Amino acid sequence: MKRVIQILISLAIVVAVFAYALPKIADYRSVWSAISSLSPGQFVILLLVTGFNIFTYWPQMMASMRGLTLGQAAVNNQTSTTVANTVPAGGVVAIGITVAMYRSWGFSYEAITLSELVTFVWNTFTKLALPIVALAILAVQGTVGSGLLAAAIFGLAFLLVAIVLFGLVLWKKALARRIGSGLGRAVSFLRRIVRRPPVGDWGESAVRFRHDSIDLIAHRWVALTISTVVSHIGLYLVLLISLRYVGVTGVQISWAEVLGVFAFVRLLSALPLTPGGLGVVELGYIGGLVLAGRHHLGGVSSAEFHAQVAAAVLLFRALTYGLQIPIGGVTYVIWKRKRSWLKPAPPRVSRDT
Repeated sequence: MKRVIQILISLAIVVAVFAYALPKIADYRSVWSAISSLSPGQFVILLLVTGFNIFTYWPQMMASMRGLTLGQAAVNNQTSTTVANTVPAGGVVAIGITVAMYRSWGFSYEAITLSELVTFVWNTFTKLALPIVALAILAVQGTVGSGLLAAAIFGLAFLLVAIVLFGLVLWKKALARRIGSGLGRAVSFLRRIVRRPPVGDWGESAVRFRHDSIDLIAHRWVALTISTVVSHIGLYLVLLISLRYVGVTGVQISWAEVLGVFAFVRLLSALPLTPGGLGVVELGYIGGLVLAGRHHLGGVSSAEFHAQVAAAVLLFRALTYGLQIPIGGVTYVIWKRKRSWLKPAPPRVSRDT
């Protein structure tokens, strides 16, 4: 029943966005006209930039998992992304797929957990920092919006808290245990509100995370940081080029304003309302970009501008969301057939923390 309700809620959100909300902003025929006006060369460039964006996720996985090859990172990332983009609560299911793949390649539970946690922390730091960077750039240009200001304040507050907590966890074992226990109690309280069982002992989990992560972070924090930032930049470039190719100029929406909207929606996408944020993300991008350019249309009508923005966002999502799904199907087959990658997985290690 719970899964059925999740599916119905996700479906209702998607239908409401694409059948009701977006047609109020732009006419779909005008949107298609803007997309179909692109030249074959422009489509090729967009595909190349999208391919670069897809590639950028793999080095991050290799940096967080010792011994992982580029091919394995590609197969794991693309397959789990497809699951996350198509299944309600797909993020949880995708973690299961990720673990199954890693185990089939001989990685321990401890290494898998550490890799997932470290990449989650680095991605979260980047998402929280993006609004701050965008706000600084727009402040220099004198075009700061209230929405981005609120997102930047939110991001700065949570980023500072997250960095301090992360630093304290790595500093001392006793602090790691207390912080983990405190977070565990807070999460258990929230789970009780929705009638879910409490979480386990996060205090000991934090201690184990501290023990395992110190060496990895000390030696690979540069690679983790660069690969994470580049992956976000690659995604942003697909959006920016899509806007320029459908006719949205820098006079209408500057690259810095696009970055501000991108940063805001990246925070919004953390809410798992639909698989891959389908519907919610599109509405966020289109609404934010329309608001950013509403006062300087550059000589085009409001209806045409709205259609161009909607066309760019839907093209961007087709490339970065829709295209991932069939690729993931191919990589799943590769995982099943690539026998040379299979190794016996080590048992779970039980050690004194």
